[in-house]
Amino acid sequence: MTETARRAAVLGHPIGHSKSPLLHRAAYEYLGFHCAYDALDVPEENAAAFAAALRHPDPTDRQWAGLSVTMPLKAALLPAMDRLTEMAAALRVLNTVTFEYTDAGVVLTGHNTDVAGIVRALRHAGSRTDPRIAVLGAGGTACAAVAAAGMLDAAAVDVYARGFRAAADGTVAVQAAGSRTGTSVALHPWEEAAAACATADVVISTLPPRAADPLAESLAAAAVDRTGAVLLDVAYDPWPSRIAQEWSEAGGRIVPGLEMLLYQAVEQVRLFAGNKFRDEAAVINVMCDAVGAPRR
Repeated sequence: MTETARRAAVLGHPIGHSKSPLLHRAAYEYLGFHCAYDALDVPEENAAAFAAALRHPDPTDRQWAGLSVTMPLKAALLPAMDRLTEMAAALRVLNTVTFEYTDAGVVLTGHNTDVAGIVRALRHAGSRTDPRIAVLGAGGTACAAVAAAGMLDAAAVDVYARGFRAAADGTVAVQAAGSRTGTSVALHPWEEAAAACATADVVISTLPPRAADPLAESLAAAAVDRTGAVLLDVAYDPWPSRIAQEWSEAGGRIVPGLEMLLYQAVEQVRLFAGNKFRDEAAVINVMCDAVGAPRR
């Protein structure tokens, strides 16, 4: 009997730069999981309608295996979900949607694998335990970074931003994410970010591409020694970013955003492929090959 082909995609706006299709397609080929994976440009204002359209009236249509979700849709798709995992509910942002086909219809569940992606990327880079962590930015990925900091046993997290997004209840979203995941969060004005980059054990930049360039200039001018300190820059295009270049020249270790993308993607593959998933180490290695990253 021929296996029914499945479908998955990454949603975002813009989305042309995404390397998720390369990662997922390589993993599916290795696993023998017959699933197409596309990049779909979905503006934020169209997110709810897009999700509604996935609720196919025929409950026997099981084509969708899952969705990867990137900016600016990580919070926009929350209202369209039937369920949220504990982590997605705590952070109020998702990056993954799975489909359960029942007699009553399609059940959409929102997950957040960004947290695992950040934790595993930093551990692979040899980040120390109980680090002093500074997070740059205060959006959805920053919320995931706060939760990841707690899993790395950070006593507290300092967040630096030009402005802080409010949660639905009026609290600061990134601080509320910390409260719900047991991580103490201190908020700081953007003007203090350069000093934090000179002293933190780990800096996680959740800023868009090139937004951290002024910090790179400050780091270069300060000529501080960052030996042993780790920078994770989630923006991976272009790479290396200016702040990554300056960090490396100051003696620090850099973790490309591609590492985070890799580790959050393998968790998505596990969810989408179901019982087809096997041999995580081999899956990670073929994904590394697909994007030119070193094998583990």
